[in-house]
Amino acid sequence: MAGEEKHACHTLVSLCQNITGNFANVIHGLNPSHLTDRVVHRSKRMILDTLGVGLVGTRTDVFQKLIQYSKIYSSDSSSSVWGCSTLKLPPLYAALVNGVAIHSMDFDDTWHPTTHPSGPVLSSLMAAAEGVAEKQRVSGCDLLLAFNVGIEVQGRLMTFSKEASNLPKRFHPPSILGTMGSAAATAKLLGLDQRKCKEALAVAASYAGAPLANAATQTKPLHMGNASRHGVEAALLASLGLQASKRILDLESGFGAFYMDYLPQTLPSLQSYSWLLDQQDVAFKSFPAHLGTHWMAEAALAVRKHLARSGEPLPTTRIKAIVLDVPSIKYVDRPFPSSEHEARHSFQFAACAALLDGFISVESFTPQRLSRPELNDLLQKTSLEHSPDNLPSFNSLYCGVKIILQDGDTWAERCETFYGHWRKPLSREDLVKKFHANAAAAVSPEVAESIVDTVDKLESLDDCGELFSLLRGAELTKDLRQRKRETL
Repeated sequence: MAGEEKHACHTLVSLCQNITGNFANVIHGLNPSHLTDRVVHRSKRMILDTLGVGLVGTRTDVFQKLIQYSKIYSSDSSSSVWGCSTLKLPPLYAALVNGVAIHSMDFDDTWHPTTHPSGPVLSSLMAAAEGVAEKQRVSGCDLLLAFNVGIEVQGRLMTFSKEASNLPKRFHPPSILGTMGSAAATAKLLGLDQRKCKEALAVAASYAGAPLANAATQTKPLHMGNASRHGVEAALLASLGLQASKRILDLESGFGAFYMDYLPQTLPSLQSYSWLLDQQDVAFKSFPAHLGTHWMAEAALAVRKHLARSGEPLPTTRIKAIVLDVPSIKYVDRPFPSSEHEARHSFQFAACAALLDGFISVESFTPQRLSRPELNDLLQKTSLEHSPDNLPSFNSLYCGVKIILQDGDTWAERCETFYGHWRKPLSREDLVKKFHANAAAAVSPEVAESIVDTVDKLESLDDCGELFSLLRGAELTKDLRQRKRETL
C-alpha cells in the first residue's frame, strides 16, 4: 500500500474509533439508496406540514421583529424569506427568521423522545441550498437526504439519555438537538468530508442550549431560529477548517453537559443502516399549542358532549368545578394565562377554551378570546391533579377532564391518544387541509397548491429552485403553469 493510501486509511480508522467519529463517518457515508419508502413518505409529510406552519408564522409579531433585526445585516442577500416576495437575506439570517416563523406559534411537529425535529433542519437546508450552495444544483433527492440526516442525528442523540424520554425540565430540546441536526444536515448538503462533519458537530455543540424558562414567551421561537442559523454557521466554519473537540459526543464535558445520565452509543453500520423515522413517526398538531394540550382538548371536547350539543353554548352556570388529570409538567401549568404564548402552554386554557367554544383553532389565542369573562370564570373553577401513573412522556401520558355540576352530577372523559399523534396519524387529506389553511396567510391558493404538488414529487425534482420561488409567494411562472396543466 502506498504511503498516501496508508495515511488515508489510518485517518479513516481514527475517525471511527469514537462516537463523534462514528457519527461523522455515517453522516458522510449515507446516500439516497439508504432511504426507505416509508422514510421518504413520512419525511415528505413532515416537510409539507413544516412549510405550512412556517408560512402562517410569517404573519406573527415575533417574526416581524426578527425581520427588522435581520435587515441590519442584509448584504449578500441570496436566500428567500418565506411569504416575503420582495425580500431576501444572507443565508444565516434567512435560516434564523424562517426558523422563528416555524416555531412562532408552537404549531410544528413533535417527536419522541421530545423535540421539534423538522423546523431547525428544514429552515437551515432551504437557506443553505439557495444561498451557500447557489453555484451547484440542489435536487429534491439531495434535500430529502440531508433533511433525513438532520432528523436522524437528532433522534440518535436523544437516545443518549433516558432523561430525554420525558418532557424537559432544564433545556428546550430544539435548542440542543436542533442545532446539532441542523449542522449535520447542512454538512451533508455541502458535501463535507468525514473530518469536517466531525468539526461541524463539535462547533454546533458550542452553540447549543437554551433554558426552558423562556417557554411561553416570544423568545422561545428564537430557540428554533438560532438552532437553524447556528447549524448552518457551524457547517460553514467547519468547511473553512475551524477546529474543535475531536470527541465532542464522547465526553460528559462535551455534548454530555446537557444531560444528567449521558450514555453515548454508536450508529448502525452503513451496510445495515436503519432509520429511526422508519420506526417512529412524528406527531402533527391540529391547533398551535404545546403538544400536551392536544390530549387535553380532546378530553374536554368529549366531556362537553354530555353538557351541550354541537353548536350549542356551554351551560357555564351549571358547572361547579373542573378537575384536570395531567402529568406533572410545570411549564404547562398556567392557571391564568395572560398572553397568547402563555395560553399555548396551559393545560387549563386548553380545557376551558375547548369546553367553552367546542373547538380550538388559531383564533382561540387572540387577545379578544383570552380576555373573555366567561373564560376567566371557567379558569377560576379549574384545578389540577396528578395521577401516579400519568408520566410526563409524549409516548405514554394521558389527560382527563372531570366536571362537577352544581347539582352534584359528575361527568368525566379521558384521552390517551389524540388525533395527530404518531399512534393515530393525520390523514393525507387533513394534513393537506392544514397546510392550505396555514399557507393562506402568506401565499395565494394557486401557489399553495403548487407547493403541495412540488413536495409530493420532491424525490424526482432536479432543481429545488422552483420550491424556493414558491415559498417566497411569487406567482407561478409560465413554465410551471404549463406543467400544472399537463398534470391535470
